[in-house]
Amino acid sequence: MMDLTMLRQFVVVARLEHLSRAADELRIAQPSLSRTIARLEHELGTPLFDRAARLRLNPAGVLFRGYAERALGELDAGRRAVAEATEQGSGTVRLAAENFLALTEPLAGFKRDHPTIEIELRQLPAEDMARRLRAQDIDLCVASQPVPSAGLESVVLLDEAVHVVTPLDHRLADRTSVRIEDLADEPFVTSRRGHWQRRLLDRLFAEHGLTPRIVCESDEAGAIQELIRAGLGIGFNPDIARRSAPGYPVAWIAVDHPDCRRTLSLLWSAGNRPATAAQLMRTAIASWNWKSEGGAGGLEGEKEFGH
Repeated sequence: MMDLTMLRQFVVVARLEHLSRAADELRIAQPSLSRTIARLEHELGTPLFDRAARLRLNPAGVLFRGYAERALGELDAGRRAVAEATEQGSGTVRLAAENFLALTEPLAGFKRDHPTIEIELRQLPAEDMARRLRAQDIDLCVASQPVPSAGLESVVLLDEAVHVVTPLDHRLADRTSVRIEDLADEPFVTSRRGHWQRRLLDRLFAEHGLTPRIVCESDEAGAIQELIRAGLGIGFNPDIARRSAPGYPVAWIAVDHPDCRRTLSLLWSAGNRPATAAQLMRTAIASWNWKSEGGAGGLEGEKEFGH
C-alpha cells in the first residue's frame, strides 16, 4: 500500500533521476530504494521511469511527481500550521533563491525582529521555482528572471541597471559606457547556463549576431568578482553589487542597451493560505528599502498582502 515514505522516496528519485545519489541523500541502501520504486510502479500499474541509457522520468512519472509533491506539501503545511497554532510567535519559513547575496541584510533584519522563527534557505534554479512553490515545498522565492506565473503571485522588489565590470587596468576601464559590439572579443567570467546573468549575456549578444567568449563559468558570485579583479576577464554585475561594496577595486561601466537590466521579484503560491511565519517574511522582504546603499536601509512603509 502506498505510504508517505514511499512518496518521499519517489520524489527524491524523481528530482535526481539517479538511484545511487537518491539512496545516499535518503541514507538508505540502493536495493531497498529500488524495491520501493518497483512497488510504487506496481501499485500504479505503470512504469514511472525510463531505464535505457540512464534513469529518466517518463510522462507518467512527471504527472505523478506533481501530485506526490503537492500531497506531501499539503501534509507539511498542515503540520506547520498546527505547530504555529500551539506555539505562538514561532514557526518555520522556507525561502528559495538563485543565490542569497542580495538577501543577507533583509534576512538579518528579519531574524533580529523574529528570533523564534526558523529560516530554511534553499538555492534553486529559476526553472524549478514555480513547481516547488505550487507543491508547497517552499514558501517564498526570490528570482532575478521570469518564472512561469500560473498559480503564483509576485511583487517586484528591484529593477536595476546591470553594468560591465572590468579590472582597473582594462582597456575599457576609463569608459563611461560601452555598446555590446565593444565587448565582442572580450573574455567573460560569468555564471553557468540558466542563471540570469548568463541568460542576459547570451540574449544581448545574440541580438547582435554575436556569441560571448566564455573563459570561466562559476556558480559563486564572489569568485566571479575576484576572478575579474585578478584580470582573468570581464563580466556583468547588477548595480546592487556595486552599492554593497563601493570600494572594491574594479571598474563599473554602463552598457548602452535599454534591456541590460535585472528585475528582482518575490514570488509565492496564490492558492494556499501562507503560514504566519511566511506572511511575516513576505512583508519584511517586500517592504525592504532595496534602493538604499548596499540594500541595507531597512524597512520602508509596510506593504499589505491578501491571503
